[in-house]
Amino acid sequence: MDMTKQATPPKTQAYGAEAFEPIQGTVLRWLGNSGLHINSRGTNIMIDPVVEDFDMPLLIEMPITSEKIPHLDAVLITHDDNDHFSKSFRQLTRERVVEYHAPHFVAGLIKQEGLTATGHAVGDRFSVNDVTVEVTRAWHNWKSDNPKYGRTYAVEDLCGFYLTTPDGTIYIPGDSKALPEQYEMPAPDAIFFDWSDNFWHIGFLNAVRLANTYPQADLICQHWGTVDAPNMNTFNMDPQDLMDKVVNPERIQVLAAGQPFNLTRK
Repeated sequence: MDMTKQATPPKTQAYGAEAFEPIQGTVLRWLGNSGLHINSRGTNIMIDPVVEDFDMPLLIEMPITSEKIPHLDAVLITHDDNDHFSKSFRQLTRERVVEYHAPHFVAGLIKQEGLTATGHAVGDRFSVNDVTVEVTRAWHNWKSDNPKYGRTYAVEDLCGFYLTTPDGTIYIPGDSKALPEQYEMPAPDAIFFDWSDNFWHIGFLNAVRLANTYPQADLICQHWGTVDAPNMNTFNMDPQDLMDKVVNPERIQVLAAGQPFNLTRK
């Protein structure tokens, strides 16, 4: 991989309140990096939204800002890394988010800000209107090795999510090294695909293995093409490198930030 030049997605497709209205079907929008917006028949959920005040320089424009978000039925947070967990987002949308869902530790941080949050353990199930969410395991406790964070992170402090909507399922692994159960799930219709070759992420070979374990699943590439950091492998994979490694490569979705994608049952 050439670390001097970063792969970038198509030009950002900005959007606003119109994307939150009731619709027929379920539409996914990548928010850049690891953020996702789901509108499932009018139920609006965001996962790990960081849409302004990113703490690293960016290669792209964000597709939406907090002030343009009219309402969210829920926000799901996988962990407390800065590229997934935005204090400015929480403060700017505090009157327009019904509830946060996160691991118990992260939910506690959110509650300290006076917001409504429910903490979950791995294996928990809950619903947001007609969307069912299962909390899945993630392994990304890299902060435990750095004394500046001042705590040892346990496996239950991080998570992923497996969502079942009326129109199909999507697996959102969060940031995670490869885990056995990732290859033993009911086949998802789409995977929010962690395309990162960092030690604390799934890595190239295991990502290819995950893609080929579920050969019909749409692969919505994330954790790439967003952060201007050419010397950090965390953010620098190129979806083109997947094309000759994956069964049914036409399912690799190289979306622009904000581009709508229809979730369909396979």
